[in-house]
Amino acid sequence: MATPVGPTGKGVMSSGNATLEGVKDVIVGTLGIEERRASLDAETTLFGGIPELDSLAVVELAAALEDRFGLVIDDEEFTGEVFETVGSLASFVDHKLGVGP
Repeated sequence: MATPVGPTGKGVMSSGNATLEGVKDVIVGTLGIEERRASLDAETTLFGGIPELDSLAVVELAAALEDRFGLVIDDEEFTGEVFETVGSLASFVDHKLGVGP
């Protein structure tokens, strides 16, 4: 089976739909963009695609993900690849929870 390719030409990691929806909930709640929730999908670019997502918002988003999913995100895990798209962030959460690849 071929690996799905995202807009950057890189492979897209898959995540569970429940995780993806939970990550979307955290993103819109943390950034205060509830009115744009319907436009978010796994391919939505985070950095550069959502103006509200600045460096402080990333820290707030990470804390909110930790609270929502009961996980711990280490500083060295804060990479551009993890925060590239909504889908890459959801896949990271799945990986941290031990349910992803």
